Amino acid sequence: MINGPRSFFVLIGLSTVLCPLATAPALAAEPEPAAEPFRVELVLDVSGSMRAADIGGRSRISVAQQAFNDVVDALPDGTQLGIRVLGATYKGDNKTVACRDTQQLVPVGPVDRAAAKEAIATLRPTGHTPIGLALRGAAQDLGTDGGNRRIVLITDGEDTCAPPDPCDVARELAAQGTKLVVDTLGLAPDEKVRRQLLCIAGATGGTYAAAQSSEQLTDRIKQLVRRAEDTNTPAPAPVAGGRECAGAPLLGPGVYTDREKFAEHRWYRVPVAEGQELRAAVSVTPDRPVHRDYGVLLRATAADGRELVRGTDAGSGRTDVLSTGLRWSASEPEETSAEPDADADDEGVRTIEVCLVISNSFAPVDRADGQPGMPFELVVDVVADSRTPDAPGLGRGWLLLLVLTVAGLVSGVLVGWLTRWWIATWRTN
Repeated sequence: MINGPRSFFVLIGLSTVLCPLATAPALAAEPEPAAEPFRVELVLDVSGSMRAADIGGRSRISVAQQAFNDVVDALPDGTQLGIRVLGATYKGDNKTVACRDTQQLVPVGPVDRAAAKEAIATLRPTGHTPIGLALRGAAQDLGTDGGNRRIVLITDGEDTCAPPDPCDVARELAAQGTKLVVDTLGLAPDEKVRRQLLCIAGATGGTYAAAQSSEQLTDRIKQLVRRAEDTNTPAPAPVAGGRECAGAPLLGPGVYTDREKFAEHRWYRVPVAEGQELRAAVSVTPDRPVHRDYGVLLRATAADGRELVRGTDAGSGRTDVLSTGLRWSASEPEETSAEPDADADDEGVRTIEVCLVISNSFAPVDRADGQPGMPFELVVDVVADSRTPDAPGLGRGWLLLLVLTVAGLVSGVLVGWLTRWWIATWRTN
């Protein structure tokens, strides 16, 4: 006869022998590279409409000047800041001249608070509103090297000098691949102005907000400057995808930016060695009106066109960005053993060129040519193979037979002892 505690410890011992536990080693995180310096330029509309005194009884220009002063005072030392104005100097009737009226008041660099405040204080509402030209000038002021660039546009009206259309200018700047973001702030509750500012911001991945008081304007500008610093990362490398896999650019691990026309296919090649895993992701931003129901497709194929894996995402007009990704390991024997384009290095390690192809199902609403293409970012990484480990097992062959025999014997003895104990206890009671 067996007692309860004894049987309990026998079962615990058996489970300890048959079910050992293992812990996976922790992976050390690699240090992130230091962020490159970021630059911000504030672009202020000083056209004649800024005289309107409809913000708490104050003129729009006075509210903007106070907000600029508060922002300049709050900037951290070493902030790379510039200030550009539009419609600030020409008082004549020649529209051609008026539509070229944009100047940089403060060059981009470590902020000189006294000089910036003095330049802002002298501004008086004067001329037209050449927003498109001012955006081009601001992009040139910020340059093309280094980290993130951010333009903060403050205006109370729409562009009065097109062409160039400011939305087209924003797309043009985004197409240059210099990681330039334009944020817009509207000072007047006008629907046409709101739509234009939304278009400008959306083309570059920026934001739009309306400001109806000095406090709102100050807080929003400070927030955008802080965001420029917080989100500052190395700029993606511009790359031009090919029309087919053969001759497509060869990519290593990194972040890349490209643009794709409607329903276009863009090809890239990535070398993946045996024992490695390819990870790729793409994010596409529709920077102009598109028809509802659209999608993006990312595929990895062999050089002969055989599909290895795919990732898809779809939308119906309620999302700003479509993203999808994929993973593929070069260690699968059925993929590598018969791969005709696998090359081996001096140590016998086989390397395969995997083709990545990005395609979309967007359809334009108001532009049929698709120029200059929708912006997207492609992230590529090649890491050590991380296939899911096999489930823990008891073994195979004679070892499995021995384990099953011992387990059956012990289980039979335990059941017999427990049955005898139960019968004896039942008869006694």
